Amino acid sequence: MTHDRYDDEALRKILQRVRSIALVGASANPARPSWIVTKYLLERGYRVIPVNPGLAGGEILGRPVVARLADLAQPVDMVEIFRNSEAAGPLVDEALALDPLPGVIWMQLGVRNDEAAARAEARGVTVVMNRCPKIEYGRLSGEIGWTGVNSRILSAKRPKLAAKGFQKLTIEER
Repeated sequence: MTHDRYDDEALRKILQRVRSIALVGASANPARPSWIVTKYLLERGYRVIPVNPGLAGGEILGRPVVARLADLAQPVDMVEIFRNSEAAGPLVDEALALDPLPGVIWMQLGVRNDEAAARAEARGVTVVMNRCPKIEYGRLSGEIGWTGVNSRILSAKRPKLAAKGFQKLTIEER
């Protein structure tokens, strides 16, 4: 699979199918992108488990932090990697040691490791690299357009509002 471009519908299906996310590299600092993404995904109904060895035993946004993927108490649908491209290789291997396997490994913006992606795809795991699920969710739902960003999504259909919250759109079918 080429990872230079992703089909919008494929990304939408991933974000609709995934319900639980292990977020590796989570931060307790509200100024850090990983904290912002964790908060956003929690507000959209995802079950996010922060993974950070330095913060293990504590909490981020009310969610208990584990040290590593092997410490997860429950299976996850997706492992999101908020680390650099070099660190992504061993983290993908750690994700591939989970039983059951996560269905998706998602590497954040600026993170790409083609060798690790090939290992995961050989095991049947979907891989997304150099993308942010928060940005993709916002783009696909139309939320990102509220800030003046061109989402490349045109539709005459009224966007579907999320069940709760203020000005939250959903990626569910309209």
